[in-house]
Amino acid sequence: MSSNTDDRMDRRLLWTIGVVLLGGMLGILNSTMAAVATDTLAAVFDTSLSTVGWTSTGYLLAVTATIPFTTWAVDRYGGKRLWVAGLIIFLAGSLAAGLAWDVGSLITSRIVQGLGAGLLDPLVLILLARAAGPRRAGRVMGLMGLVLSLGPVLGPIAGGAILGAMTWRAMFLISLGVGVVALVLALRAIPADSPGEQSPSRLDVLGLALLGPGFAAVVLGFSQTAEQGAIGAWQALVPLAAGVVLLIGYAVHALRGRRTPLIDLRLFRSRSFSASVAIMGLGGMGLFSGLFALPLYYQQAHGHGVLAAGLLMAPLGLGGAIAMPLAGRISDRIGGRGLAAAGAVVAIASVFALTQVGPGTPEVWPALAALTFGLGSGSFSAPTMGSLYRTLPEPMVAQGSSVLYMLNQLGAAIGVALVTLVVHGEASAMSGLRGVFWVGVVSNLIVLALIPLLPGRAGPAAVVPEEELVRNT
Repeated sequence: MSSNTDDRMDRRLLWTIGVVLLGGMLGILNSTMAAVATDTLAAVFDTSLSTVGWTSTGYLLAVTATIPFTTWAVDRYGGKRLWVAGLIIFLAGSLAAGLAWDVGSLITSRIVQGLGAGLLDPLVLILLARAAGPRRAGRVMGLMGLVLSLGPVLGPIAGGAILGAMTWRAMFLISLGVGVVALVLALRAIPADSPGEQSPSRLDVLGLALLGPGFAAVVLGFSQTAEQGAIGAWQALVPLAAGVVLLIGYAVHALRGRRTPLIDLRLFRSRSFSASVAIMGLGGMGLFSGLFALPLYYQQAHGHGVLAAGLLMAPLGLGGAIAMPLAGRISDRIGGRGLAAAGAVVAIASVFALTQVGPGTPEVWPALAALTFGLGSGSFSAPTMGSLYRTLPEPMVAQGSSVLYMLNQLGAAIGVALVTLVVHGEASAMSGLRGVFWVGVVSNLIVLALIPLLPGRAGPAAVVPEEELVRNT
């Protein structure tokens, strides 16, 4: 009887996971698909590439600025309500983008999409972590890795295919169709939760005004570094400086203020929490630097077009998609440290192999190195995410998820900026790309050094009481 009940619970959990991942895939695919349409949109609207670039930049900034609000709102209004609201906002932006009449209306529509995605993206982690509980955190986060691994790779391929067969509007209208399906399924599959279960305090308006724009400004600064090709450009320095000032202001406010902060900075006093989010931030930096550097290598060293280079990127996403579900499941049984360390070693060896490629290297070798890089990255990412959620007490899941997602976004922005700076700083494109891969070697070595700080074996006892988690260790 108990076994049948557990089976029914597992089926319900899998159904919920599938529906949440479908909604989570929307934002990742849409943002990466739109990135490949920059040239097309510039021609259609008769404007510059830098102007069209704000369709992606505006989306990214809206996502980043909304995440801190989601941290508070999920307990104030309930996860299911907020998820449905995020989908509706995202669908409204998708419809408006598909019907855009000029570049200004398209940028505005993309910002609306970003506001919806800013609710959905951290909610994916929160809903999955709460549905799984500490005992199954690793396997559920491993399934989340399917989205994280395949989304950035499939997006450019799908975008190129859609642009080749249909108009640019189809990219957004297809997202609208998928989103409607995700909304209908979410209304049926995601369990309702009562607002206010966690007794949230009033919204920290000052904290929101400092943290959201501050983090968005830092991400903008790194994005502009990539666009301008120099970190000293005023377009990069101004938002970076503004972002740092705002974040320092938030730190002072959060540590001294009377109101409960959006994100309690005392979380970082826990070595395991700090190590987990640092590893995921470095992992995001390494992944996105590879996602940008490898297509450049295939295009410049082998003369492939955008679509062919995108297809040659598939092994990287495939490796992560294979490794993360398996590694997550195994880590639930044996803990994450050993598995994560092995994955980091594989990732280091794979990126080192990429430092040795040249114009004469057959494509099969960098493709194999990318596959093993994905396998290695997935093998340390899923156990790290599982370890994070095994130690977070229930009231801290929303805050931990938001920190994890924001630092992963920051790592991605830094990774893209590093690719641009290193490539532009070298005498030849090939030597610049090798420099990028050496940066990947160093970042994964830091990951390996941080892994011993992760929690040990899995089990219910691994959950740290809230008061102990925020106490200085």
